[in-house]
Amino acid sequence: MTGRVLITAGASGVGRAMAEAFDAAGAQVWVADVDAAALQACPDHWGRSQVDVSDEAAVAALFAEIAAQWGGLDVLCANAGIAGPTALVEDVALSDWQKCISVNLDGAFLCAKYAAPMLKRQGRGAVLITSSTAGQYGYPNRAPYAAAKWAVIGLGKTLAMELGPHGVRCNVICPGAVEGPRMEGVLQREATAKGMTRDQVYQGYAAGTSMGRFVEAHDIAAMAVFLASDAARLVSGQVIAVDGHTVNPDPKL
Repeated sequence: MTGRVLITAGASGVGRAMAEAFDAAGAQVWVADVDAAALQACPDHWGRSQVDVSDEAAVAALFAEIAAQWGGLDVLCANAGIAGPTALVEDVALSDWQKCISVNLDGAFLCAKYAAPMLKRQGRGAVLITSSTAGQYGYPNRAPYAAAKWAVIGLGKTLAMELGPHGVRCNVICPGAVEGPRMEGVLQREATAKGMTRDQVYQGYAAGTSMGRFVEAHDIAAMAVFLASDAARLVSGQVIAVDGHTVNPDPKL
């Protein structure tokens, strides 16, 4: 595919896999991330910006730079997110709740806010928001994360309605448990919170899917490239899980 693609949290994990997949498909890639070292490790031909997506001034500056360098945007992958605290709701500090909501929800909103005028002006494009299966089912001990990921689904469906008349599509991708460093942190925290071992929690997640396994970052990236392509030209307003089919969202042995 051709086109100009912005991926937030694009320097590592799922975002990096998305960036590599879009690059391999022939797109121009710009990654935004808070991690300066991870950005430095990205290919030189990618656009790169250190950005906190919960900071409106920083997001506005990012889109102004993209407009100046590229003259527009074809695909926004609003992928930035954090896991938030692992605790029962009564033990969650308001500050931790607010930080999780700020990155996961406010960040997606701010990127959509500044991308929408660019996409509408050219009369085409796609917005992809990364949610989670936690945004479809809820998840115990993860109230801030689940709440934010439910909320971005509502944001995505609303964007599909607002942008559709301008030729712009919006879809939401819900990854399940994704192999990688971020999920390792979740596994360790849940093991502590539930009095289980890391391996027990891991096996519980895998057993909670009909396919009995975790997904990998490239699985999410492949879906993103498809949804941004002309092959999905009439796919909009959809919430698509890439999770091996979650059948039990609360993994317990």
